[in-house]
Amino acid sequence: MKPLVAIVGRPNVGKSTLFNRLAGERLAVVDDTPGTTRDRLVAEAEWNGVVFDIVDTGGIEPLPRAGASALATDSAQFVPQMRAQAEMAIAEADAVIFMCEARLGVTAADREVADILRRAQTRRPDGTRQPPILLAVNKTENLTGEQDAYAFYELGMGDPYAISALHGTGVADLLDALVAVLPPAAPEAETEAVKIAIVGKPNVGKSSLLNRLLGEERAIVSPLPGTTRDAIDTPLTYAGQPLILIDTAGVRRRGAIGPGVEKWSVLRTFKAIARADVALLVVDAVEPFSQQDAHIAGFILDESKSVVVVVNKWDAVEKDTYTMDAYTQRLRSTLHFLDYVPVLFISAKTGQRCHQVLPLALQVQAERTVRIPTAELNQLVRDAVVRHPPPSRSGRQLKINFASQVRTDPPTFLFHVNDPELAHFTYRRYLENQIRAHYPFTGTPLKLSFRRKND
Repeated sequence: MKPLVAIVGRPNVGKSTLFNRLAGERLAVVDDTPGTTRDRLVAEAEWNGVVFDIVDTGGIEPLPRAGASALATDSAQFVPQMRAQAEMAIAEADAVIFMCEARLGVTAADREVADILRRAQTRRPDGTRQPPILLAVNKTENLTGEQDAYAFYELGMGDPYAISALHGTGVADLLDALVAVLPPAAPEAETEAVKIAIVGKPNVGKSSLLNRLLGEERAIVSPLPGTTRDAIDTPLTYAGQPLILIDTAGVRRRGAIGPGVEKWSVLRTFKAIARADVALLVVDAVEPFSQQDAHIAGFILDESKSVVVVVNKWDAVEKDTYTMDAYTQRLRSTLHFLDYVPVLFISAKTGQRCHQVLPLALQVQAERTVRIPTAELNQLVRDAVVRHPPPSRSGRQLKINFASQVRTDPPTFLFHVNDPELAHFTYRRYLENQIRAHYPFTGTPLKLSFRRKND
């Protein structure tokens, strides 16, 4: 697992601007896969060869008191929200960037966040505190900006780093200090068990599905405490195959917690997806699809994980002959899942089709590890080119000299061509569809890479 860095602070200090700058540096080459959600809470960043995930805790706004002006900015209004955000950051992150704003000086809200972070840190035997906190003073573009940053020594959070998240000034020094305190990426323990994450927004029935799956007569269950801070791993054996079910259930409803904290439930889901081989994306058949459903679907696509969409509470839907097909099309359109992703309609309450969940997940995992022989793949590609030659671009045409599958998990194909720039997105999709016509790779995204033949 990659280290996780959280950006915290009061509203409007530039947390999202710094998040976008760090994410933008890493994501300069944009994946042109259609429908991949880019409105992200979590993004991968890299500095000096160190790769880490960065999470933005922005979006906390003051809650107006009864009778108070809508423009009131008394820090007491949103102290509970800041406290929840800061405590969650401490619990989840390997390092924290605490952002303040130079132009307003040290505010009561900054002091409150600093106190929360300091109290929540844990002291290690060597005297250091975990996680480390770096103080970033933003909006230091003017001539006195760096001098203004010195005032933040008052917070007792160490040396302040004067930065401009908008222009990038000082960000390199901040990142140098950050990567110096990050722990190394934790290696995944080798195991033959297939890791299946049960993910989805709150109250879609993840716990009910887990309990139903563990109630199978063929399952030998051995509950163990979670191996991470964000999920419970349950090893079991199903039809002779060792499995690990990663449960992300139990997150409170949005209405039961302060604004912004719900994002951390999505973060837990993201981390579970990153560890899994197959994700069971559970959606509620009764409730309309939400932005959080789209976030989670986007995480799965970005991580190139295999997926089964599980539509729960199907027993509560009034149906006719066409309901299932119409629902499937609407789901694919909203969550941007293509035809290769299987959709299973179940009721965890009644047990309807629940017996199909684990066999389908294992089928999807098996498809993920399929390798196409090189000779067969090249014949397949040649036939595809004959049926539909690549379109010309500026008088030039893509020529595919050789193709090979360079890895599984996820299946990755390398095409040696005359010019990768001529590989238009639509033709890439055509080649993927031709591969899937012979090898479906059910539930599994494919990666197609194009390289100049002499490289």
